[in-house]
Amino acid sequence: MRLRSVRANNHKREFEVELQQRRMTLSFARVSPTPTPADPLVELFIDEELGREAFTYRLASGLEGSVHVEQVLEYNRDPAYLRDQLLYRLTLEADRAFQRSGISKREIARRLETSPAQLYRLLDPTNYRKSVDQLLMLLQVLNREVEFTVRPRKGAAR
Repeated sequence: MRLRSVRANNHKREFEVELQQRRMTLSFARVSPTPTPADPLVELFIDEELGREAFTYRLASGLEGSVHVEQVLEYNRDPAYLRDQLLYRLTLEADRAFQRSGISKREIARRLETSPAQLYRLLDPTNYRKSVDQLLMLLQVLNREVEFTVRPRKGAAR
């Protein structure tokens, strides 16, 4: 995801980041080195060398830091980003389970009532067009139990 703009709000002590369709913030306290009144920001720009997927800043002391867009998405608990992270973790677990299972891909595809090509797509960690549903079915075929825990976040009102 590419950045459209970034600016510093020294009053609120945060970066204001504009993505394709959204605006988000990131607290100065979440980056290192941390801008402070004694060591303020002197330069801030979207980093072309990082594919416009990160911004770089420089402090008066000369210290420099870069922040990737994923840090901003995680800080803001972006639902699409969190879904992609869940898909990624489930895919890695499915691949590990498949490697240990000794079951052929054709047999797993048969049990899922799908094609081997679709199974390859399910096992591809870079494919985010699959559903959590599909991965849960695959993990079931691979004799894995998946449990989800829903609980209030630390510090959140119950």
